[in-house]
Amino acid sequence: MAASRYGRRRNLRHRRVAEVPPRYQTQQISGPGQQLSLFDAATNGVKNGGALRDPAFSENKSLPVHRWVPWIAGFSATFVDAVCTEYLPPRARNRTAIVLDPFAGVGTTLFQAVLRGHDALGFEINPYPALAASTKLRAFAISLKELDLTIERMQRAARSWHRVTPPKTIAPPAFKTRIPFFSPRIEPQVLHALAFISGISDKSIADLFRTAFGSIMVGVSNYTYEPSLGSRPGAGKPLVEDADVAAVLLLKLRQMRADIAWLQEEVKRIPHVGRGTVIVEDFLAGNDQEKAASVDLMVTSPPYMNNYHYVRNTRPQLYWLSFISSPEQQRGLEFGNFGKFWQTVRDADELPLALEHRGLEGVLKQLRDTRRSAGAYGGPGWANYVTAYFNDCDRFMGALKRLMRRNGVGVIVVGNSIIQGMEIKVDEILGEIASHHGFHVEGIPRIRDKRVGASITGSSVRRGVRNNATLYESAVILRKV
Repeated sequence: MAASRYGRRRNLRHRRVAEVPPRYQTQQISGPGQQLSLFDAATNGVKNGGALRDPAFSENKSLPVHRWVPWIAGFSATFVDAVCTEYLPPRARNRTAIVLDPFAGVGTTLFQAVLRGHDALGFEINPYPALAASTKLRAFAISLKELDLTIERMQRAARSWHRVTPPKTIAPPAFKTRIPFFSPRIEPQVLHALAFISGISDKSIADLFRTAFGSIMVGVSNYTYEPSLGSRPGAGKPLVEDADVAAVLLLKLRQMRADIAWLQEEVKRIPHVGRGTVIVEDFLAGNDQEKAASVDLMVTSPPYMNNYHYVRNTRPQLYWLSFISSPEQQRGLEFGNFGKFWQTVRDADELPLALEHRGLEGVLKQLRDTRRSAGAYGGPGWANYVTAYFNDCDRFMGALKRLMRRNGVGVIVVGNSIIQGMEIKVDEILGEIASHHGFHVEGIPRIRDKRVGASITGSSVRRGVRNNATLYESAVILRKV
């Protein structure tokens, strides 16, 4: 595998999605999912702030709009609200600030920022979460009347899905799985649903339906998230032989419709709603098209160094929603992903570290000497992965320095890692890389401790001396000086 491929940009077409009307008249968010402060009175060595509460994305499961798409990683809407309140500079309070999320995921940062009256810019290389993010940003302007009519049309059409032969041309032929992804009674219903969605003329509503389908499709399939995507039998669960796909999809759509109705009432009391933009692109490859020194606040959570494979775990949505149609396009996403994946770099020649960091160099040397006999599956392969990850961290800091305004703040939620029995404190190394790029590190408060079992710390691909370290998450808080 040639090393030159690691920096290759994906071959999917770059798309920019500008969403959200500029203004609404109103005041404060209340009602379902009322926002809570994420900062306590106690301090944690951080200028301007107190201790950060647990930022877990799981809070979003009960919040309107945020609950539309489950996501394995990230932080809660309440966390974003608290960070915006605490770290936007005073000069931005009387104008529209720009909030950046370079790894936007399903749009938690973007949605909360525009709801608070700021403009938001997000990059997301994976087109499925990018769809979810842009759909949330369009929720402010969706016609409830048109949405109701479309939901009613689908409900009527679905009555015949069990007895009418579905179109065969929209099943993704390149999507391969070890067992059938959908059971024989379910796949025809899925094809009917996708055919219906493809005929919706209003793009915002069509994307809402596509987002809903992407959210429920694994639940009616023979696969499951545990948290990685795998077969139900492999997780000790039975196959899903039959399900009423239309009923499941309609239930999700009605939940989304209720959230949109709530949102559109809420924004009538907010003086200003910002604009949100989602760029379907790798941040490291595409940030140079944005204006330098334009960002007031950056709130993000990059992929952790835990080899969670976002591309492969969203393969069903990517193929069935027609974002990709070939393994080559899938590989383009994999090689463009921040930090790469172990599978993409393990067989390469020894990757050089692109930055000077004596402590990290020592960690990499020790890691390469671990289980050398296992080759790519031992220390050498995992050392390549760690090297690729921190090389991307270095590039990330360089891009962030260019985009941030003077005195702008960045809050990066990231976790440590245990690889081949070695604990790697990603937060501390990331802070040191930021310092090398001229940022002032205001603090690295630990915001969540997680107890984990052997499935994480001692799995077959992470073998080594047993390490009883706790996996945790920290907020690396930077300021451009």
